[in-house]
Amino acid sequence: MNDKLIMENYLLVLKSTIEVYIHGTLESSNKDIRELLHKGLNSTLTHQANTYDLMAEYGFYQVNNIMPQTINQTLTKINSQN
Repeated sequence: MNDKLIMENYLLVLKSTIEVYIHGTLESSNKDIRELLHKGLNSTLTHQANTYDLMAEYGFYQVNNIMPQTINQTLTKINSQN
């Protein structure tokens, strides 16, 4: 396994964990448990952001700016389908 693959897998685990924390936080009727889940969610969100930033720094994620014209064309296309 190389670093990119390991980090991609870790990022996927973090995203799945975030989903579990979100649902648990939303569905919890116990205040203490809800707060505990909320803290776990915030911690995992921080890990996810840090992992993404590190991957971008290493060039594992190529971040490209989108031209406003491309955004407008896409919005026009979406609006014409409605």
